[in-house]
Amino acid sequence: MVILSDLPRLKTPQSTLERFSRWVLPTFGHRFLFSQPQEFPVARFFMGALFGAVSGAGLFLGLFHNVPMNSVNRLLAGYAFVAVCILGGAFSSQFRCSVLLMFPSILGSRGRAYLMLFVVYGLYSGPISNIHRNVQDVSFSMGCNIELQIKHSKVMWKVVMDPFMQVMQNIVEDNKEFTKEASSVSRKFQSIRDEVMGQYGYDTLEQGPVTAKNSTQELYAAKTLMRCDYVVEQGIERCREWFDVKWQDCMEAIQAPVINHILCVSMRFHFLCDIMRVMTPWCREEIPVEGNFGQTFDKLNFSIDTLSREFSTTVVLQEPEQQSVFGVTVLQEEFTERLSKAFQETKVILDKILVFIQLLLSFTFITIFTTAFGYVRQYNKDIRFDNIYITTYFRQIDARRKRADKRYLLPLKKVERGEFINPQSLSIHSSELKLVMASLLQVVSLAVFVCVLLAVDMVLYHIFDIIRRHTFTEFSLTSRHHIDINVGGQSMMAKLLRKTIGALNSSSNVDMQSSNQHCLPQPRAMTTEDYVWSSVPLLMMALMCCLQVYSNRLRRVISAFYFPKREKRRTLFLYNLQIQRRISYIKRQRKRLMQLRTRQKTVFSGVLFRLESLGYRLRRCWVCGERQRGNRAVECTVIGCQAAYCPQCWRDLGHLCYACLPSSNWDPGESCSDTEVYYVR
Repeated sequence: MVILSDLPRLKTPQSTLERFSRWVLPTFGHRFLFSQPQEFPVARFFMGALFGAVSGAGLFLGLFHNVPMNSVNRLLAGYAFVAVCILGGAFSSQFRCSVLLMFPSILGSRGRAYLMLFVVYGLYSGPISNIHRNVQDVSFSMGCNIELQIKHSKVMWKVVMDPFMQVMQNIVEDNKEFTKEASSVSRKFQSIRDEVMGQYGYDTLEQGPVTAKNSTQELYAAKTLMRCDYVVEQGIERCREWFDVKWQDCMEAIQAPVINHILCVSMRFHFLCDIMRVMTPWCREEIPVEGNFGQTFDKLNFSIDTLSREFSTTVVLQEPEQQSVFGVTVLQEEFTERLSKAFQETKVILDKILVFIQLLLSFTFITIFTTAFGYVRQYNKDIRFDNIYITTYFRQIDARRKRADKRYLLPLKKVERGEFINPQSLSIHSSELKLVMASLLQVVSLAVFVCVLLAVDMVLYHIFDIIRRHTFTEFSLTSRHHIDINVGGQSMMAKLLRKTIGALNSSSNVDMQSSNQHCLPQPRAMTTEDYVWSSVPLLMMALMCCLQVYSNRLRRVISAFYFPKREKRRTLFLYNLQIQRRISYIKRQRKRLMQLRTRQKTVFSGVLFRLESLGYRLRRCWVCGERQRGNRAVECTVIGCQAAYCPQCWRDLGHLCYACLPSSNWDPGESCSDTEVYYVR
């Protein structure tokens, strides 16, 4: 094998970019762009400084336009940042290359992340804000209706409760007069209490057995009986005293000694006084005390005693705990004000999220630059990094070797085409297709979420519009009442009734008409601009999923422009590596086909046999994996070998089936491992 690093430098353009530059630019411009680093030092310095100034201004606008800073600090930070970029552009090729690599990165995954934040911003300013606004409007409408109902309830409650409150107020105001009346009644009732409870009209020496009675009824009945007995005894005693007095008068009037005794003997008939004892049985049988006198007296005595105490009135209004509606306490504060405060707090949170999204936009811009700088560093550090392209210099080397009648690579074998990317071809490579499908899956997922959010906004708008059109209500409150209560008499109860029930004498007329027209919600539909801001970034992301394939190819072109010597070494490494693979191609394919045959026998042989018996022939090339339609596949003629090849791979293998080649012709100890190059996403 020949190492190609010592080949003389070709005078012909070694890249498509150089060929295009020679065709478009004048000779001096082309020579300046593709000159050696030691050439044109002054012009390179000033052009690099100018490039750094322009790129620094652009980067500063992209990084700091959303960062909250005052004007002075922003101006100072801008000058410092542009100065650093000028120095980087003047003295560092890596800086200039990293800045240019930001444009391909913008069309790649980093750019999609940047656009994704724009989508989030569009969703916030579009459907999310619109949903929040419509929900807030409907909530205010509900609050307005609740306040309207509360207002009507207050009016009805006032009409109903005013007479009762007036009664209570009159009772409070007439407190002293009620106390005076109560004291007068107590004084007048005291004579009745003394008559019932007093101990007179009978012999108090016999009070002991009487006071042992249990109830007022029995006590009063016993006292009445004792008074009856006492009256009878007093009558008999006075009757005897009268006979004694008359005996003395008669004896003094008749002085004759014997005659006076005979004539005055009738004055000694004391036994006639005992005839009054006939009243005692009558008193016991016909005692003049009603059966419920004692109970009535006890109640009346208790009432008068209670009334005689200090009379006081106090009106206590107890406010029950209010129920909460949507987290707002009704009747404690205005419902709409509390609701507006709650939504204002939510809006403050959403505004903070918006500021955070804007900061993320700036940091996403930083990641684009760091990704570009990381690509340059890996490009110069790892020779296998993103080194799978068939470049112009690769083709020139292969053509020169072909003219020298040496081993060459182009055109590639069919199985080798999947390992390289032709940057001049518009077709998408298999490794690039995986990236495109993964990116499209992300975009489709985000698009589904956006569509769901837009659909929710549209459905809520139509629902709220139906509510607005069908919830108009007119209220009519009419109340008329007239009460006239007349209480006659001058007793305490009559006065009390006139002070209380008489206060209900009132008249009122209420006639109120209102509607909830001012409470109806006014939902807002999204504008065309909102839909554009929500959908255009998604379309751009979908377009970038396809463009990133070509932008990723452009990264190598930019890096090769700034580091041409490094690109030559990378191309030489790739070419020599593929020469080694081509030399060991047969060995590697033999090993792989033997392993594939083993798996086919153990796993798929039964399945393939069943399918072939049904008339289905599923043939794929064992080398390149391409499906072979009809009878195009070349099948191995060895009995028991199910290997199939496409015509081109069969020619590349020298018309030999290495899957069933005797193992004696194959040394399994031979190493077939290679240093792999890889594609960078």
